[in-house]
Amino acid sequence: MQLATHFLTLHNPQFPLLSHRHRHCHCHCHCSLSSRPCFKPKPINSVANSPDSRSSELAAVLQSETLKILEWPSLCNYLSPFTSTSMALSLTKTAAIPVGQSPEESQKLLDQTTAALHAMEALKSEPLNLSAIEDVSGILHSAASGQLLTVRELCRVRRMLGASRAVSEKLAEVAQEGSLERYSPLVEILQGCDLQMELEQKIGFCIDCNLSTILDRASEELELIRAERKRNMENLDSLLKEVSVSVFQAGGTDSPLITKRRSRMCVGVRASHKYLLPDGVVLDVSSSGATYFMEPKEAVELNNMEVKLSDSAKAEEMAILSLLTSEIAESETEIKYLLDRLLEIDLAFARAAYAQWVSGVCPILSSKESEVLISNGADNALSIDIDGIWHPLLLGSYLRNFTEFIASKCADLSVLDEKSGGTAAVKSSKGVSISPVPIDIKVQCGTRVVVISGPNTGGKTASMKTLGLASIMSKAGMYLPAKKQPRLPWFDLVLADIGDSQSLEQSLSTFSGHVSRICEILEVASEESLVLIDEIGSGTDPSEGVALSTSILQYLKDRVNLAVVTTHYADLSRLKDKESQYENAAMEFSLETLQPTYQILWGSTGDSYALTIAKSIGFDRNVIERAKMWVEGLKPEKQQERKGVLYQSLMEERNRLEAQFRTAESLLEEIMGLYHEG
Repeated sequence: MQLATHFLTLHNPQFPLLSHRHRHCHCHCHCSLSSRPCFKPKPINSVANSPDSRSSELAAVLQSETLKILEWPSLCNYLSPFTSTSMALSLTKTAAIPVGQSPEESQKLLDQTTAALHAMEALKSEPLNLSAIEDVSGILHSAASGQLLTVRELCRVRRMLGASRAVSEKLAEVAQEGSLERYSPLVEILQGCDLQMELEQKIGFCIDCNLSTILDRASEELELIRAERKRNMENLDSLLKEVSVSVFQAGGTDSPLITKRRSRMCVGVRASHKYLLPDGVVLDVSSSGATYFMEPKEAVELNNMEVKLSDSAKAEEMAILSLLTSEIAESETEIKYLLDRLLEIDLAFARAAYAQWVSGVCPILSSKESEVLISNGADNALSIDIDGIWHPLLLGSYLRNFTEFIASKCADLSVLDEKSGGTAAVKSSKGVSISPVPIDIKVQCGTRVVVISGPNTGGKTASMKTLGLASIMSKAGMYLPAKKQPRLPWFDLVLADIGDSQSLEQSLSTFSGHVSRICEILEVASEESLVLIDEIGSGTDPSEGVALSTSILQYLKDRVNLAVVTTHYADLSRLKDKESQYENAAMEFSLETLQPTYQILWGSTGDSYALTIAKSIGFDRNVIERAKMWVEGLKPEKQQERKGVLYQSLMEERNRLEAQFRTAESLLEEIMGLYHEG
């Protein structure tokens, strides 16, 4: 088969012929596939290669479990509405969005998000049509495995290539009109990509994708076959019209009837008038038997030619599909690479749209070197400096509920606004969740362990989770729902022990489960890791719990970037007095409202307010009063008094025992003297 050379030459003189001899794509890419830079961040639960495979596997497992604990999949779901392609939607739904495996990669993701925000602003009137990017990876696999692609599948590949070209052109246009530096992180994604424009043109030249048909111009053979078939069909149609009219006039049918039976054109005639078509061939009979469908003798040769030409046309069409399939199979690697880069762009715009939704700000990723420089320039330099950050999930839930509330009330609000002539305020109701409380996270440079104390339901765990999610979000190139410009380190691993680790299957109690998990965390944590432990040392004897917790924190302070723990043990808050690497924080509790404020008081220690909370809940007054008496007896000043009384009592007992000893010794001497005299 040879494609229509004159059509190709007419439309594009340099267009390579799609023939048996010229099936290869003669494209000239700016750089070879092997030499092009390939930045492909991995999912968050990926870990760097390590000589110790067990440690790497354990780190991956712990990281994956931490993501579930911090509800990372739920946060990724908030990105889903902002994606445009099925590929990006799948990644957000499965919490498989890429994150940087190094500070440089994470910074690159953040830069892409920033560039996408600039692009969204510049493209307000004509946004990028990323939704036209179809996932054709399955089609590419079919082509590479030798399966013949259909016309519709070829058109899907063409649409994807056309859409990717449009995206590339639009980004280049925006970069040229504005500042190239602002958009370069986005433009660079598609640099080195082969947009397969020639393949797109070949498919468009051979196939009409609107009608899903192969065009005559696809090959010279097909054009000749179809032209000859058209002439043959015209002759056959003319002949059958004459015969059908003749049969009708002879009373052989109610009206002239031309139809097709067994792939051959024929006419209808009453069974009683079969004789009107001498030597005709009966192809079929109606269900009643009253009508015969006959092929006139004069039409046999023309029908034979129609069948022959039809088969030839189908064979030629299959050959064209085969050649186009081969073109796609040969370009599989380049097209897959292009899809991956387009996916990067879609995710960058999804992160940018999410940042707009939560009014997010770009975090600054600090390194240990920058911490040293910062600390040298200020007395109270901070390695983590985050103002007014909302818990991402609580904020997302609030915004979603608030949006639904506004949508349901917009008609009422518009009416109210017209009547009042001013702005309508939305009042809180059961249908709208309470706005989450933002917190400040301030950790000084050099601090390695933060001990958070305070009452239950005071927000200790939620605050710790907020820090964990903020760390992962910054690694994934996401803006933080905070104020000003937050700064925090890049952590290679975020490892958490939060919640009940009880396992009946493994015969682990709650305490054993926590200790087992902490042991694993200590095994894989590095000097760049963030460790989060909730209620450390709980679930066992308090004295032993304090001792074990102190030892764990002593171990962590020399081996991790930062460890944040929550506790009700006052002894752990006193570690700061001995070493500067410790820091205390307390959850604020309002004694006026008897409710937590959910604010963190950095550098302070917090009471548990257990009796106050129990009283507000409605505990029996006598129970509370007796508990207060016990607390009074356990206060430090009372303990000192009790120690003095105990010491005095012990000294009196010692003196009494010494007197008894001397008396006994004197009696023994007298008895021994009497014994020797006798």
